[in-house]
Amino acid sequence: MLILIQMKPRSTTPTVSKISLRQIMLVALAVLVAASSATYMTTSAFARDYESEIRAKQQEADQYSNEAGRLEAVADTLEGELNRLSEQIATIQAQIQESEKRHRELVEEIARNQALIEQNREALGTILSDMYVDDQISPLEMLASSKSIGDYIDKQEQRSALREALNDKIKGIKELQAKLEENKQEVERILVDQKSQRSQVAERQQQQQTLLAVTQNDQANYQKLAAERNAEITQLQEQQRRANCEGMGGIWSGGTCQSRSGGSSSGAFPPASFGNGGYPAIWANAPLNTYVDTWGLYSRQCVSYTAWKVASSGRYVPHFAGMGNANQWPATAARHGIPSGSTPKVGSVAMWPIGYYGHTMYVEAVNGDGTITVSDYNLAWDGQYRYYTRSAAGLTYIYF
Repeated sequence: MLILIQMKPRSTTPTVSKISLRQIMLVALAVLVAASSATYMTTSAFARDYESEIRAKQQEADQYSNEAGRLEAVADTLEGELNRLSEQIATIQAQIQESEKRHRELVEEIARNQALIEQNREALGTILSDMYVDDQISPLEMLASSKSIGDYIDKQEQRSALREALNDKIKGIKELQAKLEENKQEVERILVDQKSQRSQVAERQQQQQTLLAVTQNDQANYQKLAAERNAEITQLQEQQRRANCEGMGGIWSGGTCQSRSGGSSSGAFPPASFGNGGYPAIWANAPLNTYVDTWGLYSRQCVSYTAWKVASSGRYVPHFAGMGNANQWPATAARHGIPSGSTPKVGSVAMWPIGYYGHTMYVEAVNGDGTITVSDYNLAWDGQYRYYTRSAAGLTYIYF
């Protein structure tokens, strides 16, 4: 900046200036400190390795997301097991209800048989009583009271058959009663087993529900951590764009880089241009850093575009093998016999030593006013194509 100081006309006689030497030194020192501070701030902002920080955060976010996904799969398995246990409990409960129904039926049947036994016992008692009375009569008297000997014999046979029939009936009912009691006891044992099974399954179900709750809580925590890391990544990317903007002399405002003069200038990111400059669609249409191209460079980065641009003209571009950062291009190119210099040439790659990685541009035209027209990708860390004119100064040109 040029500072004009209006001075009074000097006489031919030397005089002492009203501005003392101390004041001049203080002003000079202030300007020097201010300039040094500005340079330091710009250098510090760009020396910060945002990409490494973002990759580290992204790795953490991916790990948290993967763990959340794994826990989600575990939770799904646990929910499936809970559903299976619920179905098993429902099946056992149905069996218990069926057994209880059978038990009630047996109890009722046993009660009916017991009543039948009592009825037959009463009938047998009456018959036995009558037989006892008859037994008190002598055979001669019974024979005398009978119509004939045949009638006497018939009475004796009838009495004997009736007694045997009642005895057999009572015996049969008792055997049935014993069988019913046996069946009832078996049903009761089955009920005990079924209720025990139901309790065991219900206990496993409770354990699974507790485990599911813990798993879902852990899953939510990992999802929260992943979301936090993604938010930090977004914040770092914002800081990265702002640092690049300010490093180029622009003003970061409202999420965009603007010129200090309020208009379009080299002090702000030029707007993205229409199209993709011919950059292959498989890379141009993919999200930033999705693919690694033919030369070992990430898609939609400045280096990937400029490598393709040179190669598309039929010139040789080496594989960068992990040395493809923009600020590494002059050294990498030199190892392959490709020279560099400070004079812009059409078709050369201009390397701007800005930020931690630098930036590469393809020189489309060299203008007579000290500017060059370039095309590039990802100038504003947005993965976008640009075609614009800028100063040719301060760049290293690589002549492929």
